[in-house]
Amino acid sequence: NAFGGVLCAFTLILIGVLAFSIRLFSVIKYESVIHEFDPYFNFRVTQFLSKNGIYEFWNWFDDRTWYPLGRVIGGTVYPGLTLTAGSIWWFVNALNIPLSVETVCVFTAPIFSAIASWATYLLTKEAKGTGAGLMAAAILAMVPSYISRSVAGSYDNEAVAIFALVFTFYLYVKTLNTGSLFYATLNALSYFYMVCSWGGYTFIINLIPMHVLLCIVTGRYSSRLYIAYAPLVILGTLLAALVPVVGFNAVLTSEHFASFLVFIILHVVAFVYYIKGLLTPRLFKMAMTLVITVGLAVCFAVVAILVALVASSPTKGWSGRSLSLLDPTYASKYIPIIASVSEHQPPTWPSYFMDINVLAFLVPAGIISCFLPLSDASSFMVLYLVTAVYFSGVMVRLMLVLAPAACILSGIALSSAFDVLTRSMKFQLSKLFDDGPAISGNGSPNGSSASTVNTSSSKNEKTEKSEAAPKEKQSKKNRRKDKEVTESVSVKPKKEKRLSVLPLEASIVSTLLLIALGGFYVVHCVWAAAEAYSAPSIVLTSRSREGLHVFDDFREAYAWLSHNTDVDDKVASWWDYGYQTTAMANRTVIVDNNTWNNTHIATVGTAMSSPEKAAWEIFDSLDVKYVLVVFGGLVGYPSDDINKFLWMVRIGGGEFPHIKEPDYLRDGQYRVDAQATPTMLNCLMYKLCYYRYVA
Repeated sequence: NAFGGVLCAFTLILIGVLAFSIRLFSVIKYESVIHEFDPYFNFRVTQFLSKNGIYEFWNWFDDRTWYPLGRVIGGTVYPGLTLTAGSIWWFVNALNIPLSVETVCVFTAPIFSAIASWATYLLTKEAKGTGAGLMAAAILAMVPSYISRSVAGSYDNEAVAIFALVFTFYLYVKTLNTGSLFYATLNALSYFYMVCSWGGYTFIINLIPMHVLLCIVTGRYSSRLYIAYAPLVILGTLLAALVPVVGFNAVLTSEHFASFLVFIILHVVAFVYYIKGLLTPRLFKMAMTLVITVGLAVCFAVVAILVALVASSPTKGWSGRSLSLLDPTYASKYIPIIASVSEHQPPTWPSYFMDINVLAFLVPAGIISCFLPLSDASSFMVLYLVTAVYFSGVMVRLMLVLAPAACILSGIALSSAFDVLTRSMKFQLSKLFDDGPAISGNGSPNGSSASTVNTSSSKNEKTEKSEAAPKEKQSKKNRRKDKEVTESVSVKPKKEKRLSVLPLEASIVSTLLLIALGGFYVVHCVWAAAEAYSAPSIVLTSRSREGLHVFDDFREAYAWLSHNTDVDDKVASWWDYGYQTTAMANRTVIVDNNTWNNTHIATVGTAMSSPEKAAWEIFDSLDVKYVLVVFGGLVGYPSDDINKFLWMVRIGGGEFPHIKEPDYLRDGQYRVDAQATPTMLNCLMYKLCYYRYVA
């Protein structure tokens, strides 16, 4: 046991090193730089926090964004990532390790990827044992879906949120298995950290109630279930309300109502079990009638209150993103700004094989293993997987939530398979070199493809033979005792679990095939980490016969703005580039990636869609001095503004009816050549992109 514990700890350390190092390709191939759009805002906020302190951060009003409205940063961001990175920076500097804020931000995601792997080990261990836990942790350390959001430089909320998600689930399952109030309290604190880190915390506060309800319906209610859930709802909700960006939404929005409803149901069930132990069957029937009557009245009252709370909201208390998950067509019909984001689109089938690869084939086997036998922990794993598969099918971004579930179920499947195969090889090899233990069942040593082995019965037979002689000389009293012990031992093997054993050749071939499958998975993950997900969006590369070409136009454009414009100048661009313009050029922007004000974004979209004179009047009213557009027609960059232009038209037309999408389409097709419509050829976006351009 001691050797096994040391080996397990050493393996976990290696898994953590693997998870960290596989995410460093972006730094090795390019440089230590922040990626994407949102991470630049997070980096800017972390810089402010480390320089000015936490109190200034909570009260920071940023006048360089959303001009002329501004933004209260402390009350509109999830502070978990910023506070985590800021705390790491303060700690390493207290140790006299001179790291910059940018360096800490770049490496925060790889560090927490290693910690998330360890949390996955703990969660899977609670469900199916140490072997499955180590396998799941190793798989999660390399899974491409998680790598895509946690490479070095990907300083976004998901960098710490996936760890918080998995660790919260672990503490819930741990409490469910032990009934410990200590773990229940830690579970609420972990949930609080998740609320601070990411808006996806609503997945937790809906998945756990679903599992509690499933346990109640299937007759698996216990005091451990009550301890695991009740403190989470009470303490977790109180803590969540302390986060400024959440506030009273923790009790007023529809995303949280399911947890409260299940909380009431749980107490009703607990009360029923309590009075059942106190009353006679006749009195219990009478009490049940009273409980059901009062319970229905309370339920109707609660439902009436909830209906009254949400009736005034056009979305019935649901956020736009939540409605997009429940109804995949909602965003495209009513909220084009959500539908315009590529990561909010439904995934294609190839994206599943890109992001989870061979795990897609192992997950069904993991589900079967969870039912052999079915426990509260394994049923939670299955429920987690099913809900994650649905949500990932609606929004490609939520493949990130599916990744831990797929890794856990795949780890369970591989662990179970290796357990059967190695046990079979051990038994078959022992038969070859020894006389072999006794075999029971229908199989024979050289017979059919599987035989049934009762290992404990053979051990008992040897024990009985070796102790036969001394027993003859014992007294009658001792003989009577030994007879009772022998009878109890002889009955026990009949209840032992009988284990299937495969032929040696089949076991060896199957083991080699599973090792080869793991090898293919490792190769794919390394390729995805090195090529697919490590290139920063602000540095573009292409290959030709001459070699590698690097396009640094983004940073050059922001540097030009920083050195050639006044500090107070306002820059108009599509919202995609707002965070980077503020962080890298230090200039005031009209809109940015927060997208909290649809009217303001529609105003910019309308200006881009209008003729030059009308666009000038709109921008002049906003004190705009410069307009930033991204055009990739020369180098073939597919994500430029002319490619996104129809979303500007749709969002602008949603607020200003004179902008009509058909006016920009020729026979229903989007064209940017000489056959484009006059409205398209005369709009500001087209003229800025194709000004002095000769293809």
